[in-house]
Amino acid sequence: MTDPVLLSPPDVGPLEESYVLDALRSGWVAPVGPHVAAFEREVAQRVGCGHAVALASGTAGLHLALLALGAGPGDVVVVPTLTFVATANAVRYTGAEPVFVDCEPTTGNLDPALLHDLLRDLRRQGRRVAAVMPVDMFGACADYARILPVCAEAEVAVVEDAAEALGSVRDGRAAGSFGRAGVLSFNGNKIMTTSGGGMLLSDDAELTARCRYLSTQARQPVPYYEHTEVGFNYRLSNVLAALGRAQLRRLDDMVTRRRQLRERYAKLFAAVPGVRLLADQDPGANCWLTTIIVDPVVAGWRAGELAAHLGAHRIETRPVWKPMHLQPVFAGAGARLTGAAERLFADGLNLPSGSAMSEGQVVHVLDRIEDFLSARSERLPLLIEPERFAQAPEKH
Repeated sequence: MTDPVLLSPPDVGPLEESYVLDALRSGWVAPVGPHVAAFEREVAQRVGCGHAVALASGTAGLHLALLALGAGPGDVVVVPTLTFVATANAVRYTGAEPVFVDCEPTTGNLDPALLHDLLRDLRRQGRRVAAVMPVDMFGACADYARILPVCAEAEVAVVEDAAEALGSVRDGRAAGSFGRAGVLSFNGNKIMTTSGGGMLLSDDAELTARCRYLSTQARQPVPYYEHTEVGFNYRLSNVLAALGRAQLRRLDDMVTRRRQLRERYAKLFAAVPGVRLLADQDPGANCWLTTIIVDPVVAGWRAGELAAHLGAHRIETRPVWKPMHLQPVFAGAGARLTGAAERLFADGLNLPSGSAMSEGQVVHVLDRIEDFLSARSERLPLLIEPERFAQAPEKH
């Protein structure tokens, strides 16, 4: 029996081992240390930001950024409904409430066309919008050329959730550099990892200093332990920062590997009716996860059927994020919806995309997909009814 093929496992090797061993031998095992400071400098330089704070998670970065912008009870934060729950949870941590906005059907990113009217309507309701928090979905940057001017006109700060997008570029700028603050994640399944960890980035020195202060239990700069407000234990350890520094040196190669894998998926599905790749027109995406969108009426099969077939062969897949407005924990939250996120959730599937996949594993996945497609092609003409599909009403 072949080993399981995971969706996006860590890609680590001898270089990472040498960096972690150096950290252990240095004696800097507890939080802070020379690797933390160096990691912050190196990531800031890579992204093109003036300041960085290494943290225990990307979620911690979102939380601190919102706090530094003054988010609190009575405020709202605009969040894409198609995202991982951490984006919305960070809003609740501050006491503010998320207001969800739908996505572009072609990319899964926040739909800029909805943003202007939403901000206007919230202002008319007397609501203070503490921030707009776009998410760079599956490694493709949101359309900041349209988002940033709308937010600037409304005098609302942007916090970029770039947790999935390190190494991505749009309009000549790196993911993580677009907002008043940007946040990266180095969780175990991300394009590069520190096991668990994240990074807050900003050109705003005052905001960065505030986040750094809050991340260390809000300790006052005196010889003894004094605290005038509540802080958090959010700093990244020196050992994990060492792992991150090694990963950063391999980032370009890992991005290249994922892009090559995406190209092979694209070639496989190019002639399959009713199947497209999400954000397939974005050359700057890091291709953290390759996502297919299946129109079951045209394709004659559903994304879940392919997932079950691959799962039977020990190949891990994952549905697209369940939209936040459908999550029980956020029942009753405000939302501006078109139905796009719900359709992507119903019809989307993330395929194995890890840079550590061996050629044998890649071939195994592609062969099993071909097996599935061949079996379905025999009954495809019975299920496709082009005239009926063209006239079918759009479902929300």
